[in-house]
Amino acid sequence: MTDPGTIVIVGGGHNGLVCAASLARAGRKVLVLEAADQVGGAAVTREFSPGFRVSSGAHLLHALDPVVERTLKLASHGHAFARTGLNTVALGAGDPLILNGAQVLAGEVSATDRLALAQYVSRQRRYAALLARQHGRIPSRLGAGFSVIRLFGGGANNRITENPAPMPWSLAKFAFDLRRLGRADMRELLRVGTMPLYDLLEDRFENAQLKGALALDGVLGARLGPRSGQTFFTSLQRAGAYGLPRGGMGTVTGALAIAARAAGAEIRVSSPVASIRVATREDGGEHVTGVVLESGEEIAAVTVVSNADPKTTFLKLLGARHLDAEFVRRVQHFRTEGCAAKLHLALDGVPQFRGVPSAQLGERVIIAPDLGYIEAAFNPAKYREFSPAPVLEITVPSLHDPGLAPPGKQVLSAVVQYAPCDLAGGWDAGRPRFLAATLDVLTRYAPGLRAQILDAELLTPVDLEREFRITGGHWHHGELALDQFMMLRPVQGAAQYATPLEGLFLCGAGSHPGGGVMGSAGRNAARVVLAGRRT
Repeated sequence: MTDPGTIVIVGGGHNGLVCAASLARAGRKVLVLEAADQVGGAAVTREFSPGFRVSSGAHLLHALDPVVERTLKLASHGHAFARTGLNTVALGAGDPLILNGAQVLAGEVSATDRLALAQYVSRQRRYAALLARQHGRIPSRLGAGFSVIRLFGGGANNRITENPAPMPWSLAKFAFDLRRLGRADMRELLRVGTMPLYDLLEDRFENAQLKGALALDGVLGARLGPRSGQTFFTSLQRAGAYGLPRGGMGTVTGALAIAARAAGAEIRVSSPVASIRVATREDGGEHVTGVVLESGEEIAAVTVVSNADPKTTFLKLLGARHLDAEFVRRVQHFRTEGCAAKLHLALDGVPQFRGVPSAQLGERVIIAPDLGYIEAAFNPAKYREFSPAPVLEITVPSLHDPGLAPPGKQVLSAVVQYAPCDLAGGWDAGRPRFLAATLDVLTRYAPGLRAQILDAELLTPVDLEREFRITGGHWHHGELALDQFMMLRPVQGAAQYATPLEGLFLCGAGSHPGGGVMGSAGRNAARVVLAGRRT
């Protein structure tokens, strides 16, 4: 019989493992229950064809929490990079454009655009750093009487109430960070934060390929096009340098699992949770008492931390009957519709992209030729159709990490947009047609590719939902948008990791700060559990 004092963590994804390691290091007894036969969630490395291994979900690492990396000593547990500081090779009508941050390494770009790029990237990095400082903070609760104008520096003439509510401490720190940007940058952030990237890039740049390359980071993984509002804000989520973990993303989560076990946590795989158990106290209030596995096994616990997405946690594992109707409505309206697919190709040799130097074939290659192309690719998704000419982010990780493929062979991994999870007609019929459309685009830029393909796998959002148990197949567990950000993520009443049900907490990507292999949500959730906080 499990000790009821055990903290049960539902799901062994990267955030669940970080949470487990953090709690175990604090002396708590922790049990991680993972449904799959290996830990890592969507951040795993697996064989998709004999001898060919690939990162199933995310394939580039750019936002791993440095505190997590340092305190859990991931380097000593096997985490290393095969390549860091990847260039971006943007394909289009002309010669490839090769970028590294604010530098244009190759391609015909005017002096005016080069200067504009340096200014754009510099400002973007300052804004991204501001957001990154919020990653390790518990979001504030916004109470009645709080003035949003005060957050952005409103003075006495902007007074909303005679006795305004005090500004929460973590929000005060955010306000201080905003002020530190300086008046010019702060005003510019308020101006452009909700802007479509299309308008911003059209205003600042001339080169079509450059604009396409910069726009991609604002829409990748999202159900948005460059003309959609707040895409400049979403682009800030991907402002870091890109790296390829040696051994694939599974070595990152593998290192987290080693750290968790070394701290004393127990991890059980092939142990899917069917439901969260609830009991009623004498005063009528409810509290968590443990979980029930799909096998029927019951595990007692007074604290359950869910690494599952919010809809799975509240509507499936817990059940709406244990929650207030208004809270359930908020959860139901949390946007989780995935729109990105993942392509894996086993290749008989190195793919040759037209005009790309051999030394650059192992970089981050993107097919987003211009703003119009990306917007046209997005348009069908509005009507539940896939893009006939998709946008792609491509890597050939085996060029830097030969162990991912047999000798002389290569692995190609690509994120493909747009692929709505609710495809009209369903993905059983749509998958082969979308794969054909994707290969058509690839061979337009790499003419000999089809002859090199030994095997292919296309994971649609429906496949990602089924394989990784993520509602809607959205790898961020929910759209990263201003109305689903910080103290609004996932919903009011559960934005500080504690939930309305006593003993139940969240630690997944559906919580602040969101998706990406960061680990910040897991670390923050552990702090809340240890502090004994309630919503």
